[in-house]
Amino acid sequence: MGQATVTVFSISTTCATISKVMAIVTGFMNACVCLGSAAGYLIVCGQVFVVVFPTDDATRNLFVVSVGIFVCCPMALARHVGFTRHLAAMTVGALILLVIVVAWYMGEHRIDESVTTESFLLGPGEATFVAYMNSINNMIFAYNNQFNVPQLTRELTHEPSRDGMTKVAILSTSVTFLLYALVFLLSVLAFGVAENQKDSLILDLMPVREEIHVRISLMAVMFSVLTCFQLHIYPIQQFLAYLVRKARGCSSDDEKADVVYFGRSLTRWYDIFCALGSVCLVVLIAVVITSLRAMLDFIGAFGAAYISFMVPPMWIIALRRKDEQNFSWFNKEILWSVSFLALGLFLFVFGTYSAILPILGL
Repeated sequence: MGQATVTVFSISTTCATISKVMAIVTGFMNACVCLGSAAGYLIVCGQVFVVVFPTDDATRNLFVVSVGIFVCCPMALARHVGFTRHLAAMTVGALILLVIVVAWYMGEHRIDESVTTESFLLGPGEATFVAYMNSINNMIFAYNNQFNVPQLTRELTHEPSRDGMTKVAILSTSVTFLLYALVFLLSVLAFGVAENQKDSLILDLMPVREEIHVRISLMAVMFSVLTCFQLHIYPIQQFLAYLVRKARGCSSDDEKADVVYFGRSLTRWYDIFCALGSVCLVVLIAVVITSLRAMLDFIGAFGAAYISFMVPPMWIIALRRKDEQNFSWFNKEILWSVSFLALGLFLFVFGTYSAILPILGL
């Protein structure tokens, strides 16, 4: 239900069910998460470039801008995201290749000296509340990174069945969990804990960048994140398209009767401008902020905590208050929703505070 609120279809539903204000706030927060995610992908591309071709910050920024112009902008012009399904298996394969390379690194260099039974299970010992909170921010970000499931489902050529989608959900969740677990275990064992770990696995592989299989895996990662880039620009387009339609007093079905300029409807031109503007903003963020960890910490706390932990319980409470005549705050479902909302508020406030501190150097 929380995922449903982040699409255009659910924005209109939310307007009818709760309020336009909440719908717009939810759309805005989701757009912020998508902007941060897309910027994170370009930051990864910049890190791959720096590792494969050692260079200075100016050249790295030029590369990021070039990727944004010549790769991301054309992809952002697509009307739908269904075409990315043809690349999905390749992107998963790219990540698996990275996991294999990390395992190879651990085999070549043995387990890092900083890893002991105590440090592996409990951490190095000097971790603060901020460090633990930022770890939670990263987990929230990973959980929330599924914006396009409703849109992809809608674009399937054959109408999906409940059993079929259940199998897909189980398979995708299992693969994701397995990859997360392998990355965690292998990266900690190979590169150590605390200060021994760099900003990302990409930078951790800097000492062995001359190995051909390491270079191939890094280029594969770049391909993977650029494929995912479109999946995060599209929800921003949806939200901006919704705002433009409301400002013009149009509905989603009015494009066929819209004014046509140079062979395209005015609605489509607005969509193109919004897509290109979003990419430009993402490129600017990726040039200014070069730390992937800082980006994911902040987005996970600020936007993802709101979308994942605050919107679903607020939605459930609003639906129950509207549909049930004998509404009670002491109902088990409502009490659970209120508790979940309180957890979300805590993660939103203290998570954002913890993420900002390292950025400010405090």
